[in-house]
Amino acid sequence: MEHGLDDESEGRRVEKRKIDHIHICLNEDVEAKEITTGFEDVFLIHRALPELNLEEVDLSTEVFGYKFSAPIMISSITGGAEEALKINASIAEAVEELGLGMGIGSQRAALENPKLRRTYAIARKKAPNAFLAANIGAPQIIRDYTIKDIEDAIDMIEADALIIHLNPLQEAVQPEGEAFYSGVLRKIREIASNLDIPVIVKETGAGIAAEDAEKLEEAGVAGIDVAGAGGTSWAAVECYRASQRKDYFTEEAGREFWDWGIPTAVSVVEVAQSVNLPVIASGGVRSGLDIAKAIGLGAELAGFALPILEPAVKGSEKVKEKIKIIIRQLRTSMFLVGADSTERLKEVPIVVLGRTAEWLRMRGFDVESYARRGG
Repeated sequence: MEHGLDDESEGRRVEKRKIDHIHICLNEDVEAKEITTGFEDVFLIHRALPELNLEEVDLSTEVFGYKFSAPIMISSITGGAEEALKINASIAEAVEELGLGMGIGSQRAALENPKLRRTYAIARKKAPNAFLAANIGAPQIIRDYTIKDIEDAIDMIEADALIIHLNPLQEAVQPEGEAFYSGVLRKIREIASNLDIPVIVKETGAGIAAEDAEKLEEAGVAGIDVAGAGGTSWAAVECYRASQRKDYFTEEAGREFWDWGIPTAVSVVEVAQSVNLPVIASGGVRSGLDIAKAIGLGAELAGFALPILEPAVKGSEKVKEKIKIIIRQLRTSMFLVGADSTERLKEVPIVVLGRTAEWLRMRGFDVESYARRGG
């Protein structure tokens, strides 16, 4: 690992940034303003004769060699700060009990400062059987970390998968951003070929286009988390941070790109129709109905983070309560379209209208085939 002259100071800076992110997401409006996820343009067809009972709906799905009780993986939130310890513990306890999965926040802080490892390691301690994904950022794999360092991050939580997160927008508008992406695909390919666990590449709120999905598939990744636009905007988060620092130029950059990105529903279709890889739908997923729509469009799993953050601060019971509500909504959605399994959900007819349909047609994707599927 190639560190600077003052690793301890860098570790403290990273930790402070993690705390800023938590506080801003809890206390400020960080969601997209003008752009939406596109799920409002996606309609499942109601079946008045569903021909099944609600309790017969099977939500389970197997992805990345793990059987999830429902197609839900809590998206990466945090780590690397004392305040993150309880958040990760609360989420881990919940996903362990419910048979789900979670990603942890970027582990850069712990690789820079070993004292912070426990803020991540707590996840495996609280969730010995759940699906856990380690996490490292693209700029760090390009500039700082060797395969050995990445294996250290994986071992830190005994991870079942590695997430490499892509955040070019955030880095470009962050006051101390590191917008270094030259050579990123080569590094992803190198990591994917050297690890014996699945590598998932995840955006962070701006979506993934078909062109990049195809490159990632060729590079050997095991899955793609689209993390599209319409939910939490990291340009917004960094805009608030820049304002607090009175960094006017960076603040204005964040404000301009607040709504930048590919809507989540669009990104799910672009990726699902372009590659033969498991797709995770995240970015503004706020309900079980959103999850049903995402799976109907081609996703295998769905993820969400912001709706879980406040409950996680309060404890695992609140996290479980929130997740159970979303699971109930998903089960109800499947019942109402006559789908007794997630595989069956992928076969029910869906109507895509509005800007989402227009975008996809302009990009050459088949929207009408969803509506023609057999019910």
